[in-house]
Amino acid sequence: MKKKILITGGAGFIGSHTTRALLHKQYSVVCVDNFDPFYSLSVKQKNISDFLKNPHYKLYKEDIRNYKNLEKIFLREKPDRIIHLAAKAGVRPSIEKPGEYQEVNVAGTLNLLELARKYKIKQFIFASSSSVYGNNKQIPFSENDNTDEQISPYGATKKAGELLCRTYSHLYKIPVTCLRFFTVYGPSGRPDMAPYKFTENIYKGIPLTKYGEGNSRRDYTFIDDIVTGIVSCLSKKLDFEIFNLGGGSMISLNKFVALIEKIVGKKAKIKRMSNQMGDVKVTNADISKAKKILKFNPKYDIEKGMKNFFEWYLQNGK
Repeated sequence: MKKKILITGGAGFIGSHTTRALLHKQYSVVCVDNFDPFYSLSVKQKNISDFLKNPHYKLYKEDIRNYKNLEKIFLREKPDRIIHLAAKAGVRPSIEKPGEYQEVNVAGTLNLLELARKYKIKQFIFASSSSVYGNNKQIPFSENDNTDEQISPYGATKKAGELLCRTYSHLYKIPVTCLRFFTVYGPSGRPDMAPYKFTENIYKGIPLTKYGEGNSRRDYTFIDDIVTGIVSCLSKKLDFEIFNLGGGSMISLNKFVALIEKIVGKKAKIKRMSNQMGDVKVTNADISKAKKILKFNPKYDIEKGMKNFFEWYLQNGK
């Protein structure tokens, strides 16, 4: 086997897809996940069911806020690298419970950086978010843009995580790569996110909630492209870098709903609501840096990706 990689949040959507890719590439994977009840635990259990009998896979049900228990895992498993995906997710819930987001996304990240320092981890990959850009006026969003104006606690905690990563990389020469994900979707996707929720509601004839006039625009990124971006970092020698991983284009909320209607073959029942606090107006990734250094080249546009997702949903999601 190749090197041993510890993945936090490894039973989640992105984590389980990344795990599958790493095991396929002959890496040994140590999964740390606390199975947070943010959505049904059965979803995460299903995500990892294929891995449990793999001799190169180890699962630890643990919370990244618990430094002592995390250290026991490091002492037992001796990982070479960390892919840190664990986080409290969601913009709107972060407004309701900001303290929990600080504890997990900031203090939890600090725990992992401390262990990376102590046990001389060779590479640390941190899952950041397009939310760090806030309502950025420069479109598309570049890694060089100012990111001092987040509009949600979630975005602020991800920016704080990036700053801690930069500091630890500087002080202790830990190679750190921060990846800013732009609205990731696809098979086994999070059921609380728009691609899954809208598809399910339209398919089942359940009214979907549309906030605002439908003019907000998002850059959606298919899960296979995200995983390719993550894995490509493992073969690069980088001191400290930040990369956007996005689809590279954007679609309005109204057009996104229309696309799903076309794919599902049913009209949406829509419940209109006013704009939500914390929701950004636009996300759009400039991926030129990732293309140049990581050879990141998204294979899925939004129509191809949503067709792929709907095929999966018909088999697994209902």
